[in-house]
Amino acid sequence: MQTARVQRSPRIAIIGAGFSGICLGIQLRRAGVESFAIYEKADGLGGTWRDNRYPGAECDIQAFQYCFSFEQKTDWSQKWVGWAEILDYMAHCTEKYGLRRHMHFGTEIESARWNEAEGVWEIRSSDGEEIEAEVLVSGVGQLNRPKIPEIPGLGSFAGESFHSARWNTAYDLAGKDVGVIGNAASAIQFIPEIAKQVQNLVVFQRSANWMLPRNNRAFTEKEKQRFTRFPILARIYRSLLWALQESQFPAFIGNSWLSRRMERLATRKMQEQIRDPELARALVPDYPIGARRILIADDYYPALVRENVELVLDPIDRVTPEGIATRDGRTKRLDAIILATGFETTAFLSPMKIEGRDGLSLNEVWKAGAEAYLGISIAGFPNFFLMYGPNTNLGHNSIIFMIECQTRYIQDCIRQLQKQRLCSIDVRGSVMEAFNRRIQAELARSVWAATDHSWYKQADGRITNNWSGSTIRYWWNTRHADLMLYDRRSSPGQSDF
Repeated sequence: MQTARVQRSPRIAIIGAGFSGICLGIQLRRAGVESFAIYEKADGLGGTWRDNRYPGAECDIQAFQYCFSFEQKTDWSQKWVGWAEILDYMAHCTEKYGLRRHMHFGTEIESARWNEAEGVWEIRSSDGEEIEAEVLVSGVGQLNRPKIPEIPGLGSFAGESFHSARWNTAYDLAGKDVGVIGNAASAIQFIPEIAKQVQNLVVFQRSANWMLPRNNRAFTEKEKQRFTRFPILARIYRSLLWALQESQFPAFIGNSWLSRRMERLATRKMQEQIRDPELARALVPDYPIGARRILIADDYYPALVRENVELVLDPIDRVTPEGIATRDGRTKRLDAIILATGFETTAFLSPMKIEGRDGLSLNEVWKAGAEAYLGISIAGFPNFFLMYGPNTNLGHNSIIFMIECQTRYIQDCIRQLQKQRLCSIDVRGSVMEAFNRRIQAELARSVWAATDHSWYKQADGRITNNWSGSTIRYWWNTRHADLMLYDRRSSPGQSDF
């Protein structure tokens, strides 16, 4: 009598306990897979929402869209919510779906190497811990490493300085003279808040940004009760928000009529709040709307006209021990400098060292720019998957939608690995190359190609961050994994994991 072989699930290592890691962990558990671990370098979950706790930090996607479709929160406090409420939601999901026992905090992954003979990833943490897993997933995303600008003398400043993503809550800004370098997504949120506290605030603007009104408001108790009592209403509301955002996508791919309409709206709203013609001119960008991230705020422009706030347009020459010197020869004496300079968005997995087949270095593969099939799979790196990887960022809709698409695709890969009793799958180089040729050709015709620099692209102009199509198209492309596009290897010895 032949004994039936017991098939086990693959060991899965997930890097990062942000939205990506949490989403994949939840869906693995819902599918009955328990053999996974989530490794997080920090001491708690949350990813970007754990790091960005500056005053006024809010999401620029409405709350009903910025949660999982399978775990719709119905009692959000307002249309757009702050970091604390988002972090609470993530903690709720973690507890509800039993992810805590799968999470390993304070574990920074330093390197990972594919062992072809054994069919496993050999993973090493920064404290020397060695981990093996058949499947490796990176959920570190694109917005996790603060970008420190290369400004001469920055290290010589005698006062307090910090990045907005590493906010120094112990430092009291009250009554201080403060300089802010940068005026994009984070800056426009904390500037109105700290302007109320500081003695003088100097904002150093390199270039203007297109900004649309947020029109935020609190949900009434009746609205919350209605959404909770009738979940179908919450789903309909979420779908309407998605459809509204998706309707703006043509503006990013050459619809000049829609672009001009959005630019007129943004300019009119700015001029309603900025009466000084010279200041108003300084706040109108010299590039088409959408070429860089469109900002959303209600209180930034009013903050700029406060008596204690000054907008400086002259480029920064250097930082001195006393403050910031601009090229016109003036120096602003400051007590503190806050860097609102964004993130190292195009480096992706750095500083981790990832080695695939035959010692293939991911840093070497990506030396001309990061790329992956569907932003998920990389040729030469078997059983390795990315979430919020290259060319999966959006300029018009919620990244949670993309994360759920990626989760479904990766789950399907894992399911087929097990069902077909495969040791590994590795997307074919020709497939990845053809996919990225098409993506880059589409991006070259998009509005994102119309500006010389943004966090969407590298210094050489290659757009490595944004998805070139609609979210509908990405959903269609990721609805299931076609393993005919992958090189497959059966398990040595036994035909399963």
